[in-house]
Amino acid sequence: MAADSFARRLLAWWDVHGRKNLPWQQERTPYRIWVAEIMLQQTQVGTAAPYFERFVARFPDVEAVARADLDDVLHLWSGLGYYARARNLHRAAGIVVREHGGTLPDTAAALGALPGIGRSTAAAIVAQAHGRRAPILDGNVKRVLARRRRVAGPVSSTATLDELWRLAESHTPQDRAADYTQAVMDLGATVCRRRRPRCGDCPVRTGCLAFAAGDPERYPEAAPRRSRRLERRRFFVLVDPDGACLVERRPPAGIWGGLWSPPERDARETVRGFLDEAGVDAGLVDEIRAAHVFRHGFTHYDLDVEPVYVRLRSRPAAVREDAGRWIDPNDHRLGLSTVAARLVAASLIPAGRVR
Repeated sequence: MAADSFARRLLAWWDVHGRKNLPWQQERTPYRIWVAEIMLQQTQVGTAAPYFERFVARFPDVEAVARADLDDVLHLWSGLGYYARARNLHRAAGIVVREHGGTLPDTAAALGALPGIGRSTAAAIVAQAHGRRAPILDGNVKRVLARRRRVAGPVSSTATLDELWRLAESHTPQDRAADYTQAVMDLGATVCRRRRPRCGDCPVRTGCLAFAAGDPERYPEAAPRRSRRLERRRFFVLVDPDGACLVERRPPAGIWGGLWSPPERDARETVRGFLDEAGVDAGLVDEIRAAHVFRHGFTHYDLDVEPVYVRLRSRPAAVREDAGRWIDPNDHRLGLSTVAARLVAASLIPAGRVR
């Protein structure tokens, strides 16, 4: 059958050209595969690999994650983005310890009931960690299958996803489940790329309708683009005489949920207004300066970050531990977003006085 031929050709290609030295492949335990698959959601292999190695060195098993404070988990996730993944990983570890005796479930249904594990991630864990047949449909696989059959419609639509899942089911072989799962992901990542696909190197181009039609980059079809909004926020970086910065925990939901950050306020907030709110006497202020505004992009909008640095003569007693924490920018164990880390790491207060 055509599907059998697809799998055979793909596996023969992977045996020669596939990636076999990824850190999570060296010891394919369910825990390590789970951590890797969560990190690989929305993140490329090259970016995720060093984070994975640091994470499993600090947390070698599910119990270690469950015992850890969320701040410790978020600290090791800092810079990787999409922090809900880390919060869900921490929540799921607690559930696994309480309800499964510390052993990650080995069925897609039970895995899918855990926070942060969807249908494709659950299948990838079953296939990679247990060697059982389980069709997956991550972003790379969607692209391969959508091009192979020229599947029309936005990839986010229910009808399109249903068709892609049907194709994933029909193309997944009974044997070599772990290898096939890695092979089809590798094909999408290294050959059937989003831009400038290397169709001449593709082992399964025979039978690919998009290749035959000469329009592979048309698939998968993207949803209509929404106009990106632009927001502007002020971040107040209070610096005490020893160089420590004040950070506060962000709400658990939303952008950078659960992470720590210099206080973020409306762009119209004045320095005086913020200091009054924070309970900082004006007499403690040594210098107030602004840094250059910089732009940070999210999936659906851009944020103009306006840093305001406030150097203090002494640390105000009014700032309580429950309202924030003072941290050494170079020595702390809190989870900071990339933007927050950039703000607190600044060693000099940029020029440009703010009123």
